[in-house]
Amino acid sequence: MSENSYQPATVWKWDPEAKGNGAKTNRPIAGATHEKALPVGKHPLQLYSLGTPNGQKVTILLEELLAVGVREAEYDAWLIRIGEGDQFGSGFVDINPNSKIPALSDHSVNPPLRVFESGNILLYLADKFGHFLPEDLAGRTEALNWLFWLQGAAPFVGGGFGHFYHYAPEKIEYAINRYTLETKRLLDVLDRRLAESRFLGGDAYTIADIATWPWFGGLVLNNQYGATEFLDAKSYKNVARWAQEIAERPAVIRGRKVNRVMGEPADQLHERHDASDFDTNTEDKRQA
Repeated sequence: MSENSYQPATVWKWDPEAKGNGAKTNRPIAGATHEKALPVGKHPLQLYSLGTPNGQKVTILLEELLAVGVREAEYDAWLIRIGEGDQFGSGFVDINPNSKIPALSDHSVNPPLRVFESGNILLYLADKFGHFLPEDLAGRTEALNWLFWLQGAAPFVGGGFGHFYHYAPEKIEYAINRYTLETKRLLDVLDRRLAESRFLGGDAYTIADIATWPWFGGLVLNNQYGATEFLDAKSYKNVARWAQEIAERPAVIRGRKVNRVMGEPADQLHERHDASDFDTNTEDKRQA
């Protein structure tokens, strides 16, 4: 055994300065670290989020709902900067005690309803407005099969593969191999499904596709981790076909911009309070 090999302590103690223990984004206890009320805008739906894959799920669905004429789906999207600890503010913790984005507050009911966990937000909005989830039992069940598949699969891609391949301060062969194997297995599961069906739930585009696209579409389209070549992701031809079709949807293009703080300024709309913000308040226009 190498003298530099890490040996776990008998009892783990949190050191905010240790590798992997960033105090800004995570900590081993729940609850608020500071008092901070959340802003509330003019629309019934108030979203508090960041343009990560999980955040994109919700903004894409909201833009899709608006595109099919659901005016009640108008929303305010407030930026939560997780790198600065916004998710530990008292107002955010009141909506999501798990301190993870996205979180939604629905003020169309009294008292307002809190909705947290991205998959649950998608299901809530689909049921509330009656779109992007089949009404028949078989269709609904198949779409939910894949929605919950994604909710279980995404942590392997993000917290596992993405972290150790892209974010970790040192490359650990064992960890990268472990999560690459699982990510490629999941891509193969998806590819086999999409070989027999246009979308995950069947012929119709549903919240299962909306949930899955930011994660697995991102891998194939090289939107995250810069790992498309490493994973040979484009060899999953059915996933690539599906990913490209969804990427070209206008509502997806809009939804992917909301609460985004990385990438090209034209693709960043830090906060969204009106449809016109896509034309007037993206970062390229704000910086001009």
